[in-house]
Amino acid sequence: MVAVSNQRTVRLTLAQALVQYLQAQFSERDGKKQRLIPAIFGIFGHGNVSGISQALVEFGQDLPYYQPRNEQSMVHSAIGFAKASRRLSTFACTSSIGPGSTNMVTGAATATINRLPVLLLPSDYYLTRLQGPVLQQLEHPISADLSVNDCFRPVSRYFDRITHPEQLLSSLPRAMRVLCDPVETGAVTLSLPQDLQTYACEYPAHFFEPKIWRVERRTPDPKCIGEAVALLKSSKRPAIVAGGGVHYSEAFEELLAFSETFGIPVGETFAGKGAIRTDSPLLLGGFGVTGNPAAGRILSQADLVICVGTRLTDFTTGSQSGFQHPEVKFLGLNVVPGDAYKQGALPLIADAREGLRALIEAARTAGIQPNAGYLQEIRQTKEAWERQLREVLDQQFPGEAMSQGRLIKIFNEEAQQEDTVLSAAGTPVGDLLEIWDVSRSATCHLEFGFSCMGYDIPAAIGVRMAQPRGEVYVFLGDGNFLMNPTELVTALQENLKITLVLSENHGFQSIHGHQKAHVGHSLGNEFRSRRTSSNRLEGDYVKIDLAKTAEGFGAKTWRTTTPESFRTALRAARQETGPCVIVVETEPMRRLPGSGVWWDIAAAEVTSDPVTQKLRVEYEEERKRFQRVYY
Repeated sequence: MVAVSNQRTVRLTLAQALVQYLQAQFSERDGKKQRLIPAIFGIFGHGNVSGISQALVEFGQDLPYYQPRNEQSMVHSAIGFAKASRRLSTFACTSSIGPGSTNMVTGAATATINRLPVLLLPSDYYLTRLQGPVLQQLEHPISADLSVNDCFRPVSRYFDRITHPEQLLSSLPRAMRVLCDPVETGAVTLSLPQDLQTYACEYPAHFFEPKIWRVERRTPDPKCIGEAVALLKSSKRPAIVAGGGVHYSEAFEELLAFSETFGIPVGETFAGKGAIRTDSPLLLGGFGVTGNPAAGRILSQADLVICVGTRLTDFTTGSQSGFQHPEVKFLGLNVVPGDAYKQGALPLIADAREGLRALIEAARTAGIQPNAGYLQEIRQTKEAWERQLREVLDQQFPGEAMSQGRLIKIFNEEAQQEDTVLSAAGTPVGDLLEIWDVSRSATCHLEFGFSCMGYDIPAAIGVRMAQPRGEVYVFLGDGNFLMNPTELVTALQENLKITLVLSENHGFQSIHGHQKAHVGHSLGNEFRSRRTSSNRLEGDYVKIDLAKTAEGFGAKTWRTTTPESFRTALRAARQETGPCVIVVETEPMRRLPGSGVWWDIAAAEVTSDPVTQKLRVEYEEERKRFQRVYY
C-alpha cells in the first residue's frame, strides 16, 4: 500500500494506472506542446489481454489502439512516427509474453541505435510463481527471476521490471524523462508481469494530472566557441558533415547560413539527408561509403571537418579512411558528449541549432570570410559529378532492364516537396543517399543506423500518422519486401495512404555486390532455384509475382518495365486513397558510380582459392594506404 496520508487517492489496477498516466503526458520545445504518447500499438495474448486490453477498453478514450500484424513492425511504426515528429512524440507498444515480447527486441535495437524514442510494454511471467512454469516461460538453471525480457536490457536506454503496482510512481516519470532527453533517448522498456497488470493499488490522484516534459536546448560553452572559431580561422579547407541532429534540432536555417556565410561545403550522412533543403552551391549531398564522389573528394581533403549532429559510424568515416588531409582536425558539435569527442575532436557540446547560432555570431565577429579559390574548386567538382551522373542515368544497354539509378531519377522528378520517401537497407538506401535531390523534391527519411530490413513499410505507416499531407513513399528491394509485407494490411485497415516503389532485382543485390568484391564468388544472395548438378542455388531466377502478393494484402498495384510506364504508374498512384505498390523490374548489377570512399571489409586471410587470395592482397594494400587513426 502506498503511503498517501492527506492525499486523495484512486484505486486502479496497474494497467489502468498506466493507461491513465500516459494520456496525461506532454512534451514541449520552443513553446510548442504535443502529446508525448498519443496512441498505442499492440498485439494481445494471454500476457496482456486481461490487463492492458481491459484498461484500454475502460479508460483509453484518449489513447487510441492500433492493430499491427507483427510486434517488430509496431515498434518500427513507432520509430517512423518519432522520427517524423522530431523525437517530440512517439507511440507505446504492448505485447504478450514470450515470442510476443522478443519479437520487439529488433525494434528496440533499431530505436536505441538511431536514438529515437519508443515506449515498449512487454508482458512478463507470473510474479507469484504459484502456477509453476507457464506457457512460453524460459527456465534458467541458476537464475529464477530471469525471463526472455532480459533480452531488452542491452538494447534499451531505460529498463525496469515492475514487481509491485506502486513502482509505477517512480518508474513512469523516469521513463518519460529518458524518452524526452535528446542525449539519452531510445527504447524505454517496462516489463510487466501478466498477473501484476490486473493487481490494484491506491494511487495519488495528482499522479494522473497533465504533465509537461520540456525538451531543453543545451547552449555551448563560450570558451569552446572561442576555440572552435580559432580552428575555423586557421582553416583553408573546412567542410561540414551534417547528421540527424540537424533534423532533430530543426537547425536547417542555421546550417545553411553557417555554410554560405563562411563558404563551407556540406556533406550529409544517411540520417542527415536533407539537412539543406535548397539548391545551395555548397551542398555536396550524400557523403561516405555510398555517398557521391564529389562529396568524397572534397571531404577527403578537408583540413577541418565540422561534425554536426552525427555519430560518425564507419559508413560516414569510410572505416577511418575518409579524411586524408595530413593535418586534418575535427570539431564535434553534438548534444551527446560521447559523439562530440569522437575523432579526437574539439568537443562543442550543445544543441545543433544553438551551437550553430553561436558559431555564426562568433565567426562573423572574428571576420572569417569564404576562400574564393576553394569555392571555385567545390563548384568545378560538383559540375563534373553532375555531368557524369547525367550520362549514367540516361544509359540503358541492349537486353538490360532499367537501372535503379534511372528509376530514382524519374521518381525524383515526380515526387513533390510535401512528400516523404523512406528506405532502410540494401541498394535503395545507398542510392537515395547518393543521388536523391531533396531541394526540388520529397523529404528523404533514411534509416541506416541499424539498416534493418523489414523496417520500411511499418515505418511509413508511422510517418503517415505523423504527417497527413503529401505522399509517403517506401523505396525498397524485393528482398526487403519479402521480409515484411504484411503491414500493408494495417495501412488498408486504417486507410493510411502509403505507396511502395519496389525495385525487383531478384535478390539481396547490395550484399551480393560485397560478396563478389570480397569473396569473388556468388552464394545465397539471389533468388535462384537449386541446380541439381551443383546442389547450389544457382539456377534460374525464382518466378514470384510481387504485384499479386501486394494485391492480396489489399494494395492497388502496377507492374512496370519501362521509364514511361513507371512514370505513368507514379502519377496514377498519387490519385489513389489507399495503399499502393509499384513493382519495377531493374537490372541487378547495374550500379551508380562509386563514392571513392573505402570501407573495411576483409577477404579471407587463409584460402586456397586464387580469386579470394588476390582479393586479400588488395585488401591489405588498401588498408595500409587508406586507414588512419585520428584520436
